[in-house]
Amino acid sequence: MKNEGAGFERIMEIMRRLRGPGGCPWDAEQTHESLKRYLLEEAYEVIEAIDAGSAAMLREELGDLLLQPVFHAVVAEERGAFSMAEVLETLAEKLVNRHPHVFGDQVIKTSQEQLENWERLKQQEKKEERKSALSGVPPHLPALMKAQKVTEKAARVGFDWSHVDEVFAKVMEELHEFEETMLAGDQERMEAELGDLLFAIVNLGRFLAIDPEEALRKTITRFTGRFGHIEETLHGRGVSLKDASLAEMEALWKEAKRMEHGGE
Repeated sequence: MKNEGAGFERIMEIMRRLRGPGGCPWDAEQTHESLKRYLLEEAYEVIEAIDAGSAAMLREELGDLLLQPVFHAVVAEERGAFSMAEVLETLAEKLVNRHPHVFGDQVIKTSQEQLENWERLKQQEKKEERKSALSGVPPHLPALMKAQKVTEKAARVGFDWSHVDEVFAKVMEELHEFEETMLAGDQERMEAELGDLLFAIVNLGRFLAIDPEEALRKTITRFTGRFGHIEETLHGRGVSLKDASLAEMEALWKEAKRMEHGGE
């Protein structure tokens, strides 16, 4: 196995060279602020590689994602803010401190106990007295993911349903309220009630251990694939989308669904 430390140091030296005199003008111009978008993009490309089930693709995309903290560390290093060594040391200490059942004598038997303990230790490390049990949720998370985090935190302090039937009933209640505002034509209330409905569905997903962000992402992927089948089939028939009837497209949609499940 190749030396991981030497490989990591080589990447750091390459980035320092790219940022230094005679290096790359684009790399030299980047700041923490300008690099934010790439951090998100690379993270989503890692997810795409995982979904594709390709080890080679995942290896490459993990490297691209790793480039981002390397880039940020070199920018910070130039400013005398912190070094990559400090980043790694902070991470190592955090992992040890937040796993006292592994590196200490604390006894934790379930994943749920560990999650609760992790939150307690995290708050102690930050040495802050949070004003709310819902504090600590990153403000820029995608809305579905943020909703899930908020409901998880509320559940940890006992603000939760006792049975899935109650959560499902809440979803139906919110759906009914949305329908009422839709029929009334009140746009502002419709937005509020749609938000309530989505939030209730996220809560249902959490209660059933279904990640709503992941579930919706997979649905979008299925939709894209089925729609692609419609486009390709119509193109093969010499028919454009705008000239195809809804009934024709619906038939092809159902055909795509059957193909997904191994049907003819």
